[in-house]
Amino acid sequence: MNVAGPQMIIGLVIGIFLLILLVLKTKTHPFMALIITSTVTGLIGGMAPTKVVEAITGGFGETLAASGIVIGFGVMLGRILEVSGASERLAYTFIRWLGKHREEWAMAATGYVISIPVFVDAAFVILTSLVKSISRSTGKSVISIGVALAAGLVVTHSLVPPTPGPLGVAGIFKVDLGQMILWGLLLGLPIVVSGVIYAKWLGKKIYQVPDESGTEWERPEKPLEMAEYVQMQEDKNLPSTFKSIMPIILPIILIFLNTLVSALNVEGAVVEYIQLLGSPIIAIALGLILAVYTLTIDLSNSEAVHRMEEGIKDSGAILLVVGGGGALGQVVTASGAGDYIANTLASTAIPLVLLPFVIASIIRIIQGNGTVAMITAAAISAPILSGSDVNMVLAALAACSGSLVFSYFNDSLFWVVNRMLGIKEVKEQLLVWSVPTTIMWSVSLVFLLFANMIV
Repeated sequence: MNVAGPQMIIGLVIGIFLLILLVLKTKTHPFMALIITSTVTGLIGGMAPTKVVEAITGGFGETLAASGIVIGFGVMLGRILEVSGASERLAYTFIRWLGKHREEWAMAATGYVISIPVFVDAAFVILTSLVKSISRSTGKSVISIGVALAAGLVVTHSLVPPTPGPLGVAGIFKVDLGQMILWGLLLGLPIVVSGVIYAKWLGKKIYQVPDESGTEWERPEKPLEMAEYVQMQEDKNLPSTFKSIMPIILPIILIFLNTLVSALNVEGAVVEYIQLLGSPIIAIALGLILAVYTLTIDLSNSEAVHRMEEGIKDSGAILLVVGGGGALGQVVTASGAGDYIANTLASTAIPLVLLPFVIASIIRIIQGNGTVAMITAAAISAPILSGSDVNMVLAALAACSGSLVFSYFNDSLFWVVNRMLGIKEVKEQLLVWSVPTTIMWSVSLVFLLFANMIV
């Protein structure tokens, strides 16, 4: 139902302002704020009340149909990796492979892999003890090691499905999940490199090493040798590297195969089974099954189920926010605001791929939640970019990478990183996490524009 252009824009602007106001100044949950925003946007934009309701329920259901099950399986898999020690095993393995003097790169690589299925805040908390151990054993500042780990974690958390935010964005933009994973991993590489380079510089500026208790900070005279450190970790009862990484690698391989055979446009019974196994729902489910039967051997049936249910509890709010973003996007589409803005922007010199990036950046700075920022940006911009010549995968990644900008006091990860690393002064807190996230955001912008030129 298309209505007058100016009225649609007024409705959208008022709706966005209301969303920000509700999240920042009231006790309204982001999900409820998104539904209220969708309603107000549609009504002020000129839609009939019954059409507003249809758009909200339709958008919510369609979005969760595409990503809800995958998010549920993904958080269950992440919880199994946490409680089984698989996350720690991967970290130790990367450190052993890369060796001494490359601890920052090892921790960044660890975060880059682990945060694909594990929530970033939880992953950082789990691995902080490892960060402290490496700092004590090598004499390196806990800041350089911790910030490098956080950089690796936040990049894949923000760009690569099945992390809920990127998965929801992929659903809203209706892009192939295999392509989203591949492009997210590729775009993430230079972003992580910039974070590690900054972390190594910052470690020299802010030098802190934890004592043996891990509660105070000191400068040891004689750090342990790397061989001693590795032996300490090997003495722990952790799953093997192969068992630890296969539940992550298997779904990615299957999804990539599905993307490949679909792109080649081949047919046959074998191809159909590849497409079945490579569908996101089945691929993630197989990864979860593999994790359950290889990593929870020491757990009883009831305890293994309980651990997975812990992950499901954490995903409830994410599912609602993702669905709420889909509802808002459907209202923008149904009102005709998307087409109107697209036609307006097409007459300017502004690259359309920047629209979701800018929206996500603004919302992230205002309200702090990266997932809400990228989902909202996707919901607003996907209808606008639909039908344009913009690569939808790049547009989806633009919404995701825009959420990296300047993490500060309203972001939970800001406090997790600084508190776990023992940073208390505000100036140092900004140096530890606000500055590197902004650097990584800037690098993502450069590579997005470059990719947009060649794709």
